Amino acid sequence: MGVGAAHRSDGDETSADAKMRRFHAYSERDETPLEEAVETEWSTAHELLFRLPKKGDEQSDSFVPEELKGAVFCGHLVADLDSIAGAIGAAALHEGVAARASEINSETEFALEYWNCSLPEKIENVVEDDSKVCLVDFQQQSQLHPAIPMKSIVGVIDHHALQSNTIVTEKPIFVDIRPWGCMSAIIAHSFLMYKKYLPRRIGGMLLSAILSDTLNLKSPTTTEWDRRIVAMLVQYVGVKDINELAAKQFRAKSHSLSVMSAYQLVSGDMKQFKFHSEEAGDEEIKVAYSVIETTDAEAATNRLNELLPEMRKVKEELNAHAMFLAIVDIVNLTSVLALCGRTEQSLAKAAYDGAIVDENNHLMELKGLVSRKQDFIPPLTKAVRGGWMVPQFNGMTRSESRTYVAEGDVEVVYSENPQGDLRRVSHKGEDEE
Repeated sequence: MGVGAAHRSDGDETSADAKMRRFHAYSERDETPLEEAVETEWSTAHELLFRLPKKGDEQSDSFVPEELKGAVFCGHLVADLDSIAGAIGAAALHEGVAARASEINSETEFALEYWNCSLPEKIENVVEDDSKVCLVDFQQQSQLHPAIPMKSIVGVIDHHALQSNTIVTEKPIFVDIRPWGCMSAIIAHSFLMYKKYLPRRIGGMLLSAILSDTLNLKSPTTTEWDRRIVAMLVQYVGVKDINELAAKQFRAKSHSLSVMSAYQLVSGDMKQFKFHSEEAGDEEIKVAYSVIETTDAEAATNRLNELLPEMRKVKEELNAHAMFLAIVDIVNLTSVLALCGRTEQSLAKAAYDGAIVDENNHLMELKGLVSRKQDFIPPLTKAVRGGWMVPQFNGMTRSESRTYVAEGDVEVVYSENPQGDLRRVSHKGEDEE
């Protein structure tokens, strides 16, 4: 009998029995936010499971958005676990096709292997002229893959704020945007609302995505629904120790950081944002914002001399006004912000109440800030709207950011990793790293 059906069969363990088994697994250990959520929401989440039908028992009269049926579901550029898991889940929910906008990171690779899910195809190999596309985990034009025509977009499922660079459509589309900590939690909840069968492996992917996006339910973006959905999926997929799963997942993520090139660290989890300054005649300010989430923040900051030139090069290639890199300590729930030039120093000072913690003014402490969506971006929006403008240094804009720029193009280098690493290679063919 499958795990998904076990919770409803007469001969199976009761909710109380399951709680006793879970308490045994968690015995002699301080309770974590994950465990606290599973315990607190256990009974309510157990009741939610009765809304999930067995395979073949879906409700024919349940409302399912017709415009999403058979659509291609794709996340943002620089794919993360939430965008991949959400695309997979939404495609299963709406009988569509999951796609990805880029290569995946090591955490996503771990989750796909752990839950035995296939890697979605690249969007450029999937989308056709007559395709319907639903965006998952974003709605900003700057994060849209070039292969997706705006006219093909029929839906958005997301959990981010609507800003000035939101997509523009000719016709009304389906929109499900909720202020939750993770978009995959929205997808899991939709399986309940539509009374659709949720395959166990996909439920596992959604669970891993929630753990990732909410930093094990410790992020300030976490809501009661994120906690409840985690408790439900723990029971549904049969996770005996949620801490063990979270630890394996974040170890896979943190371990890869130690062997990643500076280019991969700077570009691996980057999003672009556009802000408007009314004080400067509605000038558009373009900011690239990367995040490194790790259990070993010191190891990342120790590579600052590698990261800063790469940040300046990426900023130049994107033609951005500013480039930030936040190194998030997921153990202590705090961050430091790498500042690659004087423009970044100026904007960071206007946006954050953080102290400079290195003698070269390249690291700013952001105590208690961990979420790009809730902690990092809103202060930038407020600073720009409040009148911050790109400073002029000796008559030139962004002067320091244009100096000491890494040379060369990004290529695949096989010298240390048989599978190849993305690295910036000098024009003379010498690997600078």
